[in-house]
Amino acid sequence: MPITRIGKFFGAEDFKLQQDFGTEWLHGWMNFTLVLYRVDRYKTKTDDVYGETVSDGIKFLPPVEFKGYVQIMAPENKYLGNSKIDQMEPGNMKVSVYQRDLDELEIDISYGDYIGYYETEDKVRYYTVNNDGRVTSDNKHTYGGYKPFYRTIMASPVTNNEFRGL
Repeated sequence: MPITRIGKFFGAEDFKLQQDFGTEWLHGWMNFTLVLYRVDRYKTKTDDVYGETVSDGIKFLPPVEFKGYVQIMAPENKYLGNSKIDQMEPGNMKVSVYQRDLDELEIDISYGDYIGYYETEDKVRYYTVNNDGRVTSDNKHTYGGYKPFYRTIMASPVTNNEFRGL
């Protein structure tokens, strides 16, 4: 059933045109390329008691490059009870990605996956997904209330001891 609530002024053709404009800006002008390392949840080994991953038990699907708009947040220093917790540089990463791009690549980004972001030509920083942005029915992620078209992924930096790419 076609969505007609604002069809008089905005419909499927206008929606596609707006996505095409945004895709041209994101892929052509901005050109943020990221690498997604998806955890293979079927082959990853977990213990029988708590369901935690055993040492060297995480298995990955083949890495996939995708485009997204990247924002690196400033690091934060917080108090947890009486203890100060310092976050070293960098802060968390926020990635906005078109759902259409994920669908075309036949990928999904899930909690616990890793994302590699090239800060320079020879320096990759890795992040783990802590919010996979699945809620897209809010006004922020829809175009004029028409229908959802992108997701906002949040990820935290990891140390080289946790993940170094494949």
